[in-house]
Amino acid sequence: MSLIRPPAGPNGGDAAPLPAPAAAPARHLSPGRAVAVLALVVVAALIPLLGPSAALHGTGEAAAPGTGGIALLRTVLFAAVCVPAGEWFAGRLARRVPGAPLGDAPRSWALFAAGAGFVAALGLASVVATGNLVPHRLAEIDVGGLYRTRDGALALLEVNAFAVAGLCALSRRPAGQVWPSAAVVVAEALRVHPAAEHGALAGSGLTLVHLTCAALWAGGLLHVLRTVRRWRTSGPGAACAALLGLYARVAAVLLAAITATGVWSSLRRMPAGTILHQLTATAYGRTLVAKVFLVAAVAVLALWARRRLRRADDPLGACVPARAEVVALGVVVAVSALLTALPLPIRW
Repeated sequence: MSLIRPPAGPNGGDAAPLPAPAAAPARHLSPGRAVAVLALVVVAALIPLLGPSAALHGTGEAAAPGTGGIALLRTVLFAAVCVPAGEWFAGRLARRVPGAPLGDAPRSWALFAAGAGFVAALGLASVVATGNLVPHRLAEIDVGGLYRTRDGALALLEVNAFAVAGLCALSRRPAGQVWPSAAVVVAEALRVHPAAEHGALAGSGLTLVHLTCAALWAGGLLHVLRTVRRWRTSGPGAACAALLGLYARVAAVLLAAITATGVWSSLRRMPAGTILHQLTATAYGRTLVAKVFLVAAVAVLALWARRRLRRADDPLGACVPARAEVVALGVVVAVSALLTALPLPIRW
């Protein structure tokens, strides 16, 4: 074996060693951003915990035991579905961007989401195992009874789906976790519309489309913004703007589908002759009105971001309203979870 001598330097000696590449600047969470994230988490937790008493005040309706805790668990469950769905969706959009630095992707949060979703689904399954009552002792939980009821089987399906999603996140093909997340969405659509309900199949179909589009919208925007923040330090600004543009076009379709399915589902819950009364006199109607206003605010923020994106001087200025949109979507997820825990104003 022959050794290759390094080229001589200008004075006849060995060449000076090449300087080491500069290390990428460490990304630290600024104090202001940390406070904002903490505030969002607190608000997302307070809405399901304090929301039932505010929504039920003066309606004469009785809340089921542990409504606040159940709403909080469903908030965590919905958020855990949004994260892997958004990463899969944003990843597909990123691969369509010419010249995108695909090797410089943000760190996946799917494993943490699967863990949180597993704990939330396990807590909800324990409630189902005690006859939809909050268990106070382990002896009150009838695990075997979950296999004998429809709601129990769906609760077990969600627990197992998050366990499989966690294994997929640890595997060499983490994109496979989108299928367990889809199973959770299907289980939720079937749970909300029991077989005894009139037109249960149509209701489950509407909820399935609604939840799928909502998970792609909220989770996709979160991961797109994380990707853009990562690319801005290593990739061209044109790739960031292109990714935002791709997401904006698909998000418009998702918003239309969410609006259509949400309105249709609400009309099925509240007959036409009682809508105006139930919107103000029932907890479900009041929470629904709050959700409508929040979604309208999100739509305004999305239009603002799209307007900034079209500006040639600084298209990345769209990130500012887009971040506010993510925060608003987090609140929408919490309100949606609260909506599923409140008594339904069904009058057949």
